[in-house]
Amino acid sequence: MELTARAFWLGSPGHGEIREVTVPAPREGQVRVRALYSGVSRGTETLVFRGGVPESQHASMRAPFQEGNFPAPVKYGYLSVGQVEEGPESLLGRTVFCLYPHQTHYVVPVEAVTVVPDTVPAPRAVLAGTVETAVNALWDAAPLVGDRIAVVGGGMVGCSVAALLARFPGVRVQLVDADPSRADIARALGVDFALPGDAAGECDLVVHASATEAGLTRSLELLTDEGTVLELSWYGDRRVSLPLGEAFHSRRLVVRSSQVGSVSPARRAGRTYADRLALALELLAEPAFDALVTGECVFGELPDVMAKLAAGSIPGLCHRVVYDDV
Repeated sequence: MELTARAFWLGSPGHGEIREVTVPAPREGQVRVRALYSGVSRGTETLVFRGGVPESQHASMRAPFQEGNFPAPVKYGYLSVGQVEEGPESLLGRTVFCLYPHQTHYVVPVEAVTVVPDTVPAPRAVLAGTVETAVNALWDAAPLVGDRIAVVGGGMVGCSVAALLARFPGVRVQLVDADPSRADIARALGVDFALPGDAAGECDLVVHASATEAGLTRSLELLTDEGTVLELSWYGDRRVSLPLGEAFHSRRLVVRSSQVGSVSPARRAGRTYADRLALALELLAEPAFDALVTGECVFGELPDVMAKLAAGSIPGLCHRVVYDDV
């Protein structure tokens, strides 16, 4: 039977609201999920909240189960962890991750959910989408044993990349951020930390995730000759300028984009989106990832909290949403 659920909608740029929505009974090949937790993808979702998605990117920026259109009204989000209440017997009662917006209950195709491994606590699993982005980035970057690497920008994505790089043998990994409080998170992840002016140079690879012009410029400065900046930031409707004169050409520097919307060409022949997400969930068995969750609220508080996140008055990395009956 159908039921009434509650969903977070962006009613207009800068104004979120909770709406009642009707959830249909699942048909064959579908599951109904009761949400336990969801995560706010801080960079992308606050940009959406402000109405900052360029018109040229409205189609490519659509989330898998988005309703409405940019700039608003729109139901947006993609970091949901829940429990299967109806569906195939093999999934009943299982904890699953789904790329679904913030909503108390929802019905999706069976293939849209990924079972969370028993080794991963449900609250930590909200990071799966961010770690999946980091996995794809490292498939693109292809770091080598012994590389000197900087990750510029200690947000959710940058910290996830740094956490994975900490496992690579023989690499020098430094997390670079203008906020000195990120040093504690870097320590929890097992990597070094530096303020931008103190960062170690001569890097073979710099992963940039600060979404700032200054961060991207500093990333170029940290490279050794013929080094590569892998650009993970998305600037929405903002323009950035770069010093592509000076020694950029003589040093044969490279700026390369990476985006989770498609599987890295380096793995596309043998890995699907499902494979990539399953790998991300397996990697979340590492307790160090808990350091990336720095705030929490209940679902009913989300309209007010999202406004504060967008304004920058709530600091930190991943903000986790707890559903009322958890």
